[in-house]
Amino acid sequence: MEIIIIVISVITIILLKIGLNVKIKDIKKIKEIGYDKELNKIANKFPENKEICEEILKKLNNKNVKIEENEESKTSLYIAITNKIIIADIKDTFTRIQTIAHECLHSVQNRKILLFNFIYSNFYLLYFIVSLVLILFNIGERLIFIQGFIFLSIVYLIIRCYLENEAMSKAIFVAKEYMEEQERINENITRQEVDLLVEKFDVLNKIGIPLTNFSLVVGCLLKIVILCIGMII
Repeated sequence: MEIIIIVISVITIILLKIGLNVKIKDIKKIKEIGYDKELNKIANKFPENKEICEEILKKLNNKNVKIEENEESKTSLYIAITNKIIIADIKDTFTRIQTIAHECLHSVQNRKILLFNFIYSNFYLLYFIVSLVLILFNIGERLIFIQGFIFLSIVYLIIRCYLENEAMSKAIFVAKEYMEEQERINENITRQEVDLLVEKFDVLNKIGIPLTNFSLVVGCLLKIVILCIGMII
């Protein structure tokens, strides 16, 4: 049975890679565009990250969010349980404006769903670790652990993909609106520059959104494969 699950998981990954048109070179392309010196030069005309975050939160009528800058972190995120946005080391990439908009949008999503996702994600990871230990030591009905994890993965993916896709799809519009407002009050910023950044945001999103969904699914499938391999050995 575990062999069948592994084969199905691998086939699913291959089909998703083809269906979502995910390519390894896309990751390199995202990095190249994200760190483009000319685009970063334009983005540097905009305020510092914390100020951008404060302004966007004000636009979203959600000024009570705590903001923390952490240059040691590689990933910006919104933590629902503490109502805090952590801004990572993104000052050298023009995508910082859209990234900040993305996290601000997370902060105005349905709080019940956000809290459920936070609690459930931690439970999901704990279940995986405990199941792996029990499977490796041949304790209990090991196949039931895997079947249970598959069910938990489905719920995890539905919730997580919903939250991420909503924020990703709206972030470009929020970022555009913010940049257009800055263009009106800052004579150093032109409409052409704003349009160029928005155009590049769109290019990145067409690659990044499918890639993000693919990564989430693959992450779950690889955990399932690991549990199955644990049964085999």
